[in-house]
Amino acid sequence: MALPDSIPVKISSEAAGFISMTPVVRQQLSPAQLIENIVRVTGKDPERVGEILRQGTVVQGASRFRWEPLEASAEDITPVLTGFPDPQPNRPFNPARCLRVRLSGGRAPLELDRAAASRKRLFRRRSFWQALLETIARVPVCYQHYSYGDQADVYVADLDPESAQQLWIEANLLPYPSLAAALQGGAYRRLELWGER
Repeated sequence: MALPDSIPVKISSEAAGFISMTPVVRQQLSPAQLIENIVRVTGKDPERVGEILRQGTVVQGASRFRWEPLEASAEDITPVLTGFPDPQPNRPFNPARCLRVRLSGGRAPLELDRAAASRKRLFRRRSFWQALLETIARVPVCYQHYSYGDQADVYVADLDPESAQQLWIEANLLPYPSLAAALQGGAYRRLELWGER
């Protein structure tokens, strides 16, 4: 059965809490808009997308989307999926388009976004973000996959001992003492990098 032009969808919050009194929002979504929320969970898999359409519910981030179950074949779904990006393993990492970094290998993963890590400490010429990108430029960066949830390409880089030590020193550029201490307290050796297209 072909997908309808418009799908009535109820959107509610999935925020954790003992009692939640958040309102349910009703919207008319096009098949592409609904499938965009499904793809963020499933990736571009027509069979899996079809399964979610038949279930009539998906949780994406802090929101639950519910609709009357829809029957749709892979042939109906595939043309909609062509509008979403594909992974590009040959796509080089572009530091200017990097949105955030997750450092792992220490006690607990540490995530830094560009805005927070770009803030400079008083009387400092450079930010930690600039130092981080300089460190990344000295190590191999490998493409991993495209994240539909983040709408970004994901790369990884493994730091050699010298680069890891330099990053440990540069943590003092962070304007947040607790974050600098967390970075210096862990032996972070792996970076995951999210790059917008």
